Amino acid sequence: MKKILIISLAALSGALLPACAESQEPETFCRYVPERSDDFAWENDKIAFRMYGPTFRKGREDSGIDCWLKRVDYPVIDKWYGQMKEKTYHRDWGEGYDPYHVGSSRGCGGLGLWIDGRLITSNVYREWRVIKCEPAESVFVLSYAWEHDGDVYTEEKQISIKLGDRLFKSTSTFRKNGEIAAGLPIAVGLTTHDGKAAVSENTEEGWMACWETIDGDGLGTGVVMDPSRIDEFKPVNSDRKDESHALLITKTDRNGQVEYWAGYGWERAGEIKTSNDWNAYLKGFNRGK
Repeated sequence: MKKILIISLAALSGALLPACAESQEPETFCRYVPERSDDFAWENDKIAFRMYGPTFRKGREDSGIDCWLKRVDYPVIDKWYGQMKEKTYHRDWGEGYDPYHVGSSRGCGGLGLWIDGRLITSNVYREWRVIKCEPAESVFVLSYAWEHDGDVYTEEKQISIKLGDRLFKSTSTFRKNGEIAAGLPIAVGLTTHDGKAAVSENTEEGWMACWETIDGDGLGTGVVMDPSRIDEFKPVNSDRKDESHALLITKTDRNGQVEYWAGYGWERAGEIKTSNDWNAYLKGFNRGK
């Protein structure tokens, strides 16, 4: 079993080690990536993702979630970052690649406050902490803080990813002006890439999905949530880049928390080949396992 390394981000400028060592066996993995602009990346044998850190605080990217499309069952994060000077991970060399655009959108399962009918989003994460990084499951926390209309909001986003799943679990705890924020309206989103993606949803079953074609192959992204926690499904179409989304509107519970699952299925990986395949996966996903 791997050693578990728990690190709090005391100083982003310092040289920090990966959260755990990567192998060639199917397993979960996560780490902070100081060599690529403070990314934080995570994966299992099916899917891979990253989020953006303090280096991008003044850029277009914020708290949206980026998909790394992989088609091998072993970890690729360290390999792809390690070969940046020789091979770009924006081209598929046989293991997958990153063609997914996030920008200022919610990407695949990012969220924001839903106030007066619009998204209020945080900037990039400020701190990170790995709870565990083991073959069967990896868990970490990203911390956010921002201001809106004179109030200070914070979010502690705990993400866990298990071997074999096409969705990761996200549990966010919100505070407003230092106090637990119960009943806070939240929107969990999927970018439609300026309306290019077809959207499906079933709030009674607790899911929504996007299906689009990127470089000739289908990609499905999705969010799953307890149906009792969904207030509304909201499609948002905009002429402004990165502002078109499919949203599930919810509220924080009495503990200030929102819980959901998000992920993707990629046609080139060979298991999810159609929109119907992807929707069936989301419908059948076991939230309680």
